[in-house]
Amino acid sequence: MGMTMTQKILARAAGVESCRAGELLMCKLDLVLGNDITGPVAINEFEKMGATKVFDPAKIALIPDHFVPNKDIKSATMAKQLRDFARAQKIVHYYEVGRVGIEHALLPEQGIVAPGEVIIGADSHTCTYGAVGAFSTGVGSTDMAVGMATGECWFKVPEAVKVVLTGKMKPWVSGKDVILHLIGEIGVDGALYQSLEFCGDGVKEIGMDGRLTIANMAIEAGAKNGIFPVDDVCRAYLAERVTREYTAFEPDEDAEYSKVVTIDLSQLDLTVALPHLPENTKPASECRDLAIDQVVIGSCTNGRISDMRMAAQILKGHKVSDRVRCIVIPGTQQVVKTCLSEGLVDIFIDAGAIFTMPTCGPCLGGFCGVLADGERAVSTTNRNFVGRMGHTGSEIILAGPAVAAASAILGRVATPEEVL
Repeated sequence: MGMTMTQKILARAAGVESCRAGELLMCKLDLVLGNDITGPVAINEFEKMGATKVFDPAKIALIPDHFVPNKDIKSATMAKQLRDFARAQKIVHYYEVGRVGIEHALLPEQGIVAPGEVIIGADSHTCTYGAVGAFSTGVGSTDMAVGMATGECWFKVPEAVKVVLTGKMKPWVSGKDVILHLIGEIGVDGALYQSLEFCGDGVKEIGMDGRLTIANMAIEAGAKNGIFPVDDVCRAYLAERVTREYTAFEPDEDAEYSKVVTIDLSQLDLTVALPHLPENTKPASECRDLAIDQVVIGSCTNGRISDMRMAAQILKGHKVSDRVRCIVIPGTQQVVKTCLSEGLVDIFIDAGAIFTMPTCGPCLGGFCGVLADGERAVSTTNRNFVGRMGHTGSEIILAGPAVAAASAILGRVATPEEVL
């Protein structure tokens, strides 16, 4: 029996010819990732182990993105610990304030992740890098510590769900709508400890920003990872960023899948996920009676330049509702520069939105947009659990940038057609 993309990557990393779902493999790691929340915990465990040196300073990435610029003394202390460790260990991929971006937007942009690689990160949305054909998954801080010290990690080889994409998306529909639709169909545990493997003629219709969004939210379906094939679209993206050699894997024709899900992209509508689970999906057009207090456009899910352009296209010439706070958060400094050069920042500010620095910020109720009791937000982030963005009495509606921008204008859940 053949292997899936994920199984082939893990087999190579373990130095074996083949593997099957359920097997345990010790795999060599190509990258170990931590941020200003999870990194300090891993550093403490690293030192408790008696480790003194990381296995390879070029294969560690430490990204202070959650609470920077530091919002209080505790976050400043955690960032300092990360900084001091990075300096002492001569970590190559450490990005200080002024150069940093949201980790899962920054690493692909900078070419730090590539096809065929095995990547772990002490952040659940590390699965983002499957968009470039890598096996990447979130782990705990203890696993991160061991990975930094040894360059290895144990994995249970996952089963796979085959997601066949066909057709072409309607105007304004994006990768966010694709993944919300999928989660709504299979549920938040529909791919529990499995690989979501995307394929089909519809893949080529989705740009890299959309693929990164889809892979980012694989964890919201319970998946171990999400992964796309490396096609011409992906290779063109990598050509501008990755200079080292890499290996792209394709699934065997007789690879085993636990189930097959087919999505006709041409039938997808703009989709939202209502509180309090990403699986609670509905067409945005059916939720127009839901008034809102805040809109967030950004995050590791939707903070890339295509997201900014889509939001600006809708906001241009309009005003944010008097009852709404609209916060626009670009994913990286490069996205900031592009927004400036293309005049997008002027559009956001003229519309009455705030354009801020790259940060995870409000996504996890950290800062820069925390919700109060009774408030409701439309957000392009990835989770809408109880209390995720602030008070447990607040509510989050997940959406793509088109719905978020339209909602900011009308003060309720809205679609672009209502304002354009």
